[in-house]
Amino acid sequence: MDLRAVELDVASEASANAGIQKILADCGRLDVVIHNAGHMSFGPAESFTPEQFAQLYDVNVLSTQRVNRAALPHLRKQGRGLVVWVSSSSTRGGTPPYLSPYFAAKAAMDSLAVSYASELTRWGIETSIIVPGAFTKGTNHFAHSGSPADKDRAAEYDNGPYAGVPDQALKGLAALEPADADAKSVADAIVKVVDMPFGKRPFRTHIDPSEDGAEIVNGVADRVRAEMFRRIGLEDLLHPRVNKL
Repeated sequence: MDLRAVELDVASEASANAGIQKILADCGRLDVVIHNAGHMSFGPAESFTPEQFAQLYDVNVLSTQRVNRAALPHLRKQGRGLVVWVSSSSTRGGTPPYLSPYFAAKAAMDSLAVSYASELTRWGIETSIIVPGAFTKGTNHFAHSGSPADKDRAAEYDNGPYAGVPDQALKGLAALEPADADAKSVADAIVKVVDMPFGKRPFRTHIDPSEDGAEIVNGVADRVRAEMFRRIGLEDLLHPRVNKL
């Protein structure tokens, strides 16, 4: 395996541009873009400052726009490519309390992925959205999550009628997860999607051992989207065009 690392800070437009240019200089082309950068915060919504919400939105959502603007011109010129978005079951599944900044950002990212999908198909660029559930084992997602900046406001929740809710929420999520759930299955799903033939990849792939309902709701939403495209005469935008390479 020829594995190489390229420095790329998704919070920096200059870094995103430089990283993509480095890949093109070394390899001559770019085939797949995977949006996987993200950060989580845990605490009552009211205790996070607007600046914290903006920072999380920057990492989880605006980062994808920086990378897309750096990478998509090259994929469009090639007439072929794949964009993989790592979303979250929280965007349409169960939404336990105290995770609002993360949930809001992931919902925005998922919505952006859906919008981008139909704007790229005629360029020969395929979209696949990976939807992981809440893996509480095999990852530091929760352990390394951000906390509210307004400690006094957070304390009002900790000592008020919501005392004990954080522990109950985290323990409840862990209890829903099967003993054999492995966060590696998300990486395996990405590899499987990338390896599939062009035009045959699923629009969404759910990896949710806890089965929080996102697959059901997404199924309905994606069918409604497809029906709308048919009704307005743009059904071809639902599938990537096969362009001559």
